[in-house]
Amino acid sequence: MKIITRTGSAHIPVLLKEVITYLDPKPNQNLIDCTIGGAGHARAVLERTGPEGKLLGIDWSAASINIARENLREFGGRAVLVQGNFADLKKVVEEHHFKNAQGVLLDLGLSSLELESSGRGFSFLKDEPLDMRHGEETGITAAYIVNHYNEGDLARILRAYGEERKAREIARLIMEERKARKIGTTQDLVKIILKVTSFQKGGIHPATKIFQALRIAVNNELENLRIVLPQALEILERGGRCIVISFHSLEDRIVKNFFRTESRGCLCPPEVPQCVCDHLPQIKILNKKPTKPKIREIKQNPRSRSALLRVAEKIVD
Repeated sequence: MKIITRTGSAHIPVLLKEVITYLDPKPNQNLIDCTIGGAGHARAVLERTGPEGKLLGIDWSAASINIARENLREFGGRAVLVQGNFADLKKVVEEHHFKNAQGVLLDLGLSSLELESSGRGFSFLKDEPLDMRHGEETGITAAYIVNHYNEGDLARILRAYGEERKAREIARLIMEERKARKIGTTQDLVKIILKVTSFQKGGIHPATKIFQALRIAVNNELENLRIVLPQALEILERGGRCIVISFHSLEDRIVKNFFRTESRGCLCPPEVPQCVCDHLPQIKILNKKPTKPKIREIKQNPRSRSALLRVAEKIVD
């Protein structure tokens, strides 16, 4: 399935077949897409949940919401679209009186719209302002970080969120370069990165980790993920499923650890002889190892290559 964005380019939803298999949407069920983007997953869900099933779609970007609204026009009021941060999931659900959710989906990857036509500097292949905010009017920009943070904080961000081994060297050079002129665009930053670490043909571009780190810092992505997961679990009906598609180890580790904890009973330390926490399993994990895209999908959609899908089913009321 291909969804057309406002620029006419095709947005291909990642792991679509696997998402539908695990969500298993049925007629008249209600489901939530916390990262609706171009609405590729959402369309497939709505096609299976008629005639009365609804889908609540959330996205930080007003542009993405507009694209989703256009792509889901035929479903009328069955598609409830909200611009907002998925960290506010419970609040959004309550405000829109959305009940009986049988599935929650989080696709944490960048959408084609963000990469190709947002003009916000998500791609190091373009020359755009260093913005990187998912939401249009919230928080600091990537340009602010690289032009105002001190060397220690810059290095910490690049190391912690980009797992960049040369974080200190890159941070030091950023400090030097910004003395001469403001670092304002993606290509300004790429040139600095390439002075420290070279690009090997066939390998990952050295700017990949740096852009990832800045994007995570700008949007508080990892903390938002930690915040939304317990909310998703609380909102789900018994038997409902939570699916998370992550694209790097930092996200995947958070999801894996949350699912593992909530699938266990007692969480007391080993030295405690008798359980005092009274924690009961809340979910069962449906795939012990993350589901990855098949070779065929990667060939059709290279952006899917690093996708990792984890899914859990709620087993309590």
